[in-house]
Amino acid sequence: MLALDRPERLNALDLSMIRTMSAQLDAWREDARVACILLRSTTPRAFCAGGDIRLVHASSLANDGESPRFWTEQYRLDVQLARYPKPVIAFMNGITMGGGVGLGSHVRFRIVDETTTLAMPEVGIGLIPDVGGTWLLSRGPGECGTYLALSGASIGAADAISLGLADYVVPVASHDALAAALGSVTSSDDAAIVACINRFAVSPPPTRLSEHREPIDRAFAHDSVEAILAALRAEDSAFTREAAATIGSRSPMSLKLTLRALREARTTSSVEAAIVIEYRLMCRRLHDADVCEGIRAAVIDKDRRPTWSPAVLEAISDGDIEAYFRTLGSHELELPLH
Repeated sequence: MLALDRPERLNALDLSMIRTMSAQLDAWREDARVACILLRSTTPRAFCAGGDIRLVHASSLANDGESPRFWTEQYRLDVQLARYPKPVIAFMNGITMGGGVGLGSHVRFRIVDETTTLAMPEVGIGLIPDVGGTWLLSRGPGECGTYLALSGASIGAADAISLGLADYVVPVASHDALAAALGSVTSSDDAAIVACINRFAVSPPPTRLSEHREPIDRAFAHDSVEAILAALRAEDSAFTREAAATIGSRSPMSLKLTLRALREARTTSSVEAAIVIEYRLMCRRLHDADVCEGIRAAVIDKDRRPTWSPAVLEAISDGDIEAYFRTLGSHELELPLH
């Protein structure tokens, strides 16, 4: 079992955790004694709250290259989990955000429960959904993934399954029993894992987003953030007004980059290809004022009042966006592409 054990930081990922997990996965790959791997948290509060964004804040200020190094190893771990030859079963309890989604939603068997709160909230701190988030969200039903990416909204277990981010609901009270049952599995055959999980899984509750699918699909089908906001305001329901207000509070540049990245991810051939694009955007955003300002407002001063630059969508040109998507040349992220 891989146990995430940094409870005081809600298992926010640092390089030590990433390297330990990657090395252990390498060791277990050819170990005949290991049939499957469990990925769990030691705290009921969170599976993983994401990457350590305080590190990103310090790296942005110092321009020391630490964040690109962190993202390189984090993204390689995400791909390692996505392509792992043996079944990996993730128990995504509690807070599962950003980098936590990268760990849990790319593996073969993804379990959520009544405590799960899942989100990709990066646009609220001046970044973009990464860790393969654009790949995952671009493949959800209709435009629900676009809504989640641009709003940073949180969802529960039922919506996580509906959007293709999870597979099974297993109540928290059954987690230890399921883990024990999986520990006795001697075959890496998927059917054996499925049979084991189905002994403890329950039917998901009704989804929240299904109530709003029609306005979501209408509004978020547009290919500009301005048009999406106009469509949300035209819908004039409590849900769409709240969505428009939330999106309007996010970083304008992050919104535009995210929407473009989502649209590109729909046509990419693999999660690796999407991650390479995400890496370009993250590295370039690191040098923009929005990142320090967004993290300051969210986790340092906690005033929740960031001052974005540019402050409005209209100040951003197509050329501005295009520049972020250009290759990094010799600094391009290297991943085995499938």
